[in-house]
Amino acid sequence: MNQYKKRHGLIAIALATTSFSAHAAMGSVASTYGLQPADIASAQALSLFNPDTSATYYNPASLAADPRGELTGGLLHAEPHVTADSQGGSMPLIRTGDELPIGYSQQTLLGLKTNLSSLTKVEHPLYLGVMLGVEKYGKQMLAFKSETSTSGQYFSYGRQPLFLTVGGATTLVPGIDAGLSTRVTLHSSATLSTQSDLAGNTRYESLDVSAKPVLKPIAGISIDWGRLLCADSDCALKNWHTAAAYRAYSNTKTQVNANAVIPGTIPPPGLTLAISTLDAYQPNIYTLGMQYKGERLRVGFTGEWQEWSKLAGELDNDTIRDQANLRFRDVLIPRLGAEYRLNDRYVLTGGVAWEASALKSDRSLDVNYLDNDRLVVGLGASAEFRDPWIFAFPVRLDVGYQVHLLKDREFELTSSQVNGGAPYETLKTGGTVHAVAGSLTLKF
Repeated sequence: MNQYKKRHGLIAIALATTSFSAHAAMGSVASTYGLQPADIASAQALSLFNPDTSATYYNPASLAADPRGELTGGLLHAEPHVTADSQGGSMPLIRTGDELPIGYSQQTLLGLKTNLSSLTKVEHPLYLGVMLGVEKYGKQMLAFKSETSTSGQYFSYGRQPLFLTVGGATTLVPGIDAGLSTRVTLHSSATLSTQSDLAGNTRYESLDVSAKPVLKPIAGISIDWGRLLCADSDCALKNWHTAAAYRAYSNTKTQVNANAVIPGTIPPPGLTLAISTLDAYQPNIYTLGMQYKGERLRVGFTGEWQEWSKLAGELDNDTIRDQANLRFRDVLIPRLGAEYRLNDRYVLTGGVAWEASALKSDRSLDVNYLDNDRLVVGLGASAEFRDPWIFAFPVRLDVGYQVHLLKDREFELTSSQVNGGAPYETLKTGGTVHAVAGSLTLKF
């Protein structure tokens, strides 16, 4: 029993040294909700075509759609309210109507976009964009939790890890813009060795913690058909745009190695423990969209293909989830959004999307993941002040709201320590998720 406690104590110490916090989730704030309020308001349907700093993630080519630079700062608050209703079983743990303990996401978002050609003698424009998101309103660089659960844990929502993208764009020919970005994630490792007694008192400790950045590419292209084919005349394609983007898979990963020697009980080289786990996985994402942009009305439709099926192979090397036999499906997400300009100052935005769950398994031994298909609806507004009283450049205020309506789904809970791994309870999950965001942008 003492060795059992000692082993888990070492793991807790090593995990604590990596400075991660609980309530993290697969995905990222950009793919779960949206980065800027405009992305949230349109349910990401117009994100392929938006020229602001969030383009570094959705479609870096769109950085070239607006020659103005910008500096933006914003806040996002998202609250999942997911309930679990027990449908019976041999050992019910959940009361009907219980809300799953999913943490809020509270992001500080910062963005910068500028034209680098002003630094050179080359007149051809080259745009640079940077987008940064930090959890807990800037106080938490990383959010991470990887565990087994007897009462079920949610797959999609929770605190989000550090978000960082850097990209550039340029115009290839009039009407065709191209861009390339990189998303930065961290792979961390911790190594702990110590000598201890059975009471847990340690000495001769050695601790090493490191993290390395991992870069994943994002590429995009945008076509303005009117500018490309009929720049000097009217034609049927004048107000139409097409865009496509590819975002490579990424994840945060942690490896923990602990070694303990207990004189008289565990001789050298000691008890060696190793944990390797990943979190905040984003699959390969392919996006294609069309947009109509009139004088006042802008309407866009995008289809987003997400290759979640490859996550099953990634989890084979995860020492926490490898026993769960988790299965995932590739999903196609349709998104439809519209923007209407009331006048020179005010703009209204709305959007809708249907997001099928990537989690194919209804049963996952010990891990007990839960997830739902969801209808996403967004609303938002923006106001641009072209001659603000204190700034020398135009200022834009944006607000966005998004609600996720979760479709009910049933899961079977299992544990290798209960009923020989047979299901001991059936749950039906559902509920809503609310997200609200606001930002202030200086155009220059």
